[in-house]
Amino acid sequence: MKWTIQLFAGLSDRFGTPAVKLELPQAELTVRELKQEMALLFPAHAQLIAISFMACNQAYASDDVPLHADDELALLPPVSGGEETESDDGAADAHAADRYRITADPLSVEAVTAQVIVPENGAALTFTGTTREWTHGQRTVRLEYEAYVPMAVKTLRQIGDEIAERWPGTACAIWHRIGVVDIAEISVVIAVSSPHREACYDASRYAIERLKQIVPIWKREIWEDGSKWKGHQQGPWNPTAPQ
Repeated sequence: MKWTIQLFAGLSDRFGTPAVKLELPQAELTVRELKQEMALLFPAHAQLIAISFMACNQAYASDDVPLHADDELALLPPVSGGEETESDDGAADAHAADRYRITADPLSVEAVTAQVIVPENGAALTFTGTTREWTHGQRTVRLEYEAYVPMAVKTLRQIGDEIAERWPGTACAIWHRIGVVDIAEISVVIAVSSPHREACYDASRYAIERLKQIVPIWKREIWEDGSKWKGHQQGPWNPTAPQ
């Protein structure tokens, strides 16, 4: 059976390809078993394979989840954080596509904030992330972002749903840039609105931390003398862990 696994960011660089194709006798394997097969075929990358998460049909899959050879599979290295996708689910989802967006275009703080300004909410807060020039004494020339776009949009929507459940009445919009983001340019804008300001502060912080945990977006820091993909830096990475 032919298995195809998409690769992103540091994984794609290490393997030298955006996808690996395996010929295996099994038509069904668990995530753990497929990662073991990959580690046997690519022993030099076994450690990176072990700490990466498998996505099956654009959803994170834990180690005991069964996979089929014809599933849409991707092996995702630890994320760093975070195209519009078309929807055929009507006006509500069309509005959701405006609120949760991955784009190569420059981001507009005003455009994102406008998505959450509604009559019933009296407080709005916008978080803007930009490329800083110096980190721990090292000068960054630019950042380059990559995303598993359809899954990234889905997980951005998931964050919005989680916020709406935790803080009823709170609206959220998140746009993230991909491609080259130069010094002082905007890479992410998160806007929230709520009937009261306390929920805005809490929801905004939750959104950026959750983005770093589950949204398949990676960044490469480009320096004057080299570059490096940056992954999760808050301890063990487990995007399936309950919040």
